Amino acid sequence: MTRFIRVAVVGVASLLFLAACGGDDESPTAGATSASPSITNVTVGSANFPESELLAEIYAGALEAKGVTVERQLGIGAREVTYGQLQSGDLTIMPEYNGALLQYLDQNATASTTDETNTALKAALPPELEILDSAAAEDKDSLTVTQETASQNSLTTIEDLAKVSKDMTIGGPPEMKQRREQQFKDVYGLEFKEWKALDVGGPLTVTALKDGDVQVGNLFTTDPAIVANNFVVLDDPQSVFGSQNVTPLVYKAGVDQNIRDTLNAVSAKLDTATLSQLLAKVVTDHEDADQVAQDWLSSAGLA
Repeated sequence: MTRFIRVAVVGVASLLFLAACGGDDESPTAGATSASPSITNVTVGSANFPESELLAEIYAGALEAKGVTVERQLGIGAREVTYGQLQSGDLTIMPEYNGALLQYLDQNATASTTDETNTALKAALPPELEILDSAAAEDKDSLTVTQETASQNSLTTIEDLAKVSKDMTIGGPPEMKQRREQQFKDVYGLEFKEWKALDVGGPLTVTALKDGDVQVGNLFTTDPAIVANNFVVLDDPQSVFGSQNVTPLVYKAGVDQNIRDTLNAVSAKLDTATLSQLLAKVVTDHEDADQVAQDWLSSAGLA
């Protein structure tokens, strides 16, 4: 009797030991689902013109308000430089323009609306990159002339330039000739006397137009210099420039849902009139872009 009880006690103890060992396999980590760690550091870049730098400051300020540490790399250069840095992950976030980016990736793209452009853009981007929500804010490239040039040559559209372009010099960013010469020729029949490398929709192009060094300038439609100098933006009936909505381009592995939601919230609040007003503060009133960005973020409830 005593021997039976002793064996039974040992058997129960063994079962308890095995159960305890089995429990160790499930606890504390085997059965738990560990959430991905949040991303707390990003690098926001910009191209080398005031609006891009302003937009980068807006993105950076919105992210900092959400506790993300931001390194700024502003004024880097043209898309030919920044795109590769994003694809490699050296940059995490760039303010982009959907139509211009699509044209860079596919010179034969025909999309014109925002939805068409973004659909085509998502298909054209490499797997490392993605676009987030586009803002209503739109800043198109334009071919712009002085009021005098428009009146003398009866110019209202880019199409009208075909009859006089051989006698004209066009000015814009250094990469413009490579990007646009064949397209202007194919769509509108334009052949310019000379392509002058100036800057990206900046003061060099504005000054060259005013002084007559160029007769046609590539300016952005939100540029306050257009109104200040009574320049004429030529209509683009064939939508060569397409949609140009402000759109965050991101290195996919470098962002999480918090970052995506924050940037999408910025896009939801930013329209063309607001962007034009903010840019005028930077370009015309010479206010600091970071302060202009912070003031707007606060007023929009984003900081």
